[in-house]
Amino acid sequence: MVCEKDPLVQKITDLYDQISTLDSLKPSKDVNMLFTQLVLTCMPPTHIDVTKLCKKVQQMRSKLIRLCGEAEGLLETHFSTILASYDNPLHHLNIFPYYTNYLKLSQLEFNILTKHCSNVPNKVAFVGSGPLPLTSIVLASFHLKTTSFHNYDIDPSAKSKALRLVSSDPDLSRRMFFHTTDIMDVTNGLKEYDVVFLAALVGMDKDEKVRVVEHLAKYMNPGAVLMLRSAHGARGFLYPVVDPCDLRGFQVLSIFHPTDEVINSVIIARKFPMPKHRSAEHPVGPMKLPNKCFDIDMLNPLLNHVNLMEELDIEDQLS
Repeated sequence: MVCEKDPLVQKITDLYDQISTLDSLKPSKDVNMLFTQLVLTCMPPTHIDVTKLCKKVQQMRSKLIRLCGEAEGLLETHFSTILASYDNPLHHLNIFPYYTNYLKLSQLEFNILTKHCSNVPNKVAFVGSGPLPLTSIVLASFHLKTTSFHNYDIDPSAKSKALRLVSSDPDLSRRMFFHTTDIMDVTNGLKEYDVVFLAALVGMDKDEKVRVVEHLAKYMNPGAVLMLRSAHGARGFLYPVVDPCDLRGFQVLSIFHPTDEVINSVIIARKFPMPKHRSAEHPVGPMKLPNKCFDIDMLNPLLNHVNLMEELDIEDQLS
């Protein structure tokens, strides 16, 4: 059992103590320094399994994830406002300090999606798009150039800020749509989407995340694809961890754990066809898989996409 005496946990706890006493989490010298230290501390491979932390550390981790989420939202708002001051905001995305990470993560997600989907999706939903919807922008600009993207966020200001970024672009302005809606209030509309992306910070703890996944399982079209962002190792101090066993109603296809500066793990799953004796009120559980399928070493997925996708692909492991 990992406890607060672990050196890595002690270092993260110390950073949490400093972050939690800040007057504001808006971008500043102190905020940027502390969160940079936190990310660098959590990035390397580690023995830590955040699901087995003692209660005290689990409570600290939950609070830290929420602080990270708040700081991330404020950072995106800050840079979205700056970008909106340009005549062509999309020409200046590189001013966002983590833009390269989004390029790499979007490339990874596109490669994963291509492996498991034979057709280019017509309509995609991104849940938790925020004021700076970089994933949708990058995928629409470089990878899915005919797909329409419907971005969902519960914050009205996120919608207005995001709209300003794409309104001057003749292509993206007609393919990107923004909805100020809680995804839990979207029901039959979810059946329109071939792919649903679930942002890492939608559902800030396990129970919230499971409720969202269950809602998606109830209303997504059978055969549609769900792509979730999770975290692995100490990166689970930054983002919620999704357990594949929690994906009731979905068949988990592949799991990817980057080890470079791309922080989020990626899980791709497919909505099960609905058996005749089942209803959407009672979705089927996840496909039972050997434990070894989820005991995946952390690898750098950007070194060799093809080989790694073959190695980590759950369907291949079961054949």
